Amino acid sequence: MFIDEADALCTARSDTETDASRRLKNELLVRMSDAPEGVLVLGATNLPWALDAAIRRRFERRIYIPLPDELARLGLLRIHLGATPHTLTANALASVAKRCEGLSGADMSVLVRDALFGPVRELQHATHFQKGTDGRWSAAQPNAPGATPMTLMQVPATQLSTPLVTQQHFERALRNVRPTVGKADLQQHEQFTREFGTGS
Repeated sequence: MFIDEADALCTARSDTETDASRRLKNELLVRMSDAPEGVLVLGATNLPWALDAAIRRRFERRIYIPLPDELARLGLLRIHLGATPHTLTANALASVAKRCEGLSGADMSVLVRDALFGPVRELQHATHFQKGTDGRWSAAQPNAPGATPMTLMQVPATQLSTPLVTQQHFERALRNVRPTVGKADLQQHEQFTREFGTGS
């Protein structure tokens, strides 16, 4: 059983909380204690210090997962790119991964999503399109040979040539995306791990 954002359910009990909240936590404690053999209870939280002490004790191993290193970030880039057509070489992807230090896994997802929307934005802003030898229309500069004044909505969907994701799209995304985990957050996680962590 996996409990995501465990702190939403398992914050420290107090005299001011509602009866419903208190009953929920008590029931969860009982269920975790009486979990049948073969049932593994996992929890994830960004605020481990906010967990109720009794709940924290039920999680026998408390493992701190740090921000992804360069190799992990490269893997995340490849996962989020998936089968999306792009022009980035292995070296270009490695360069992007290197420059993403401090980004979390969620931040990496946002970065790639921002880059993937780059071609869409270009198509939306295009004022001219040109027809290629394959019969498909692609965005073009107004002074390009064969450029026809038209908007994206005027291009038949079946005849649209979607531009590839390039390193320039990632350059723009890198300028836009900011880390969501600060140094103070990391220090708090490290302090909690020193006090309550149980290793990998």
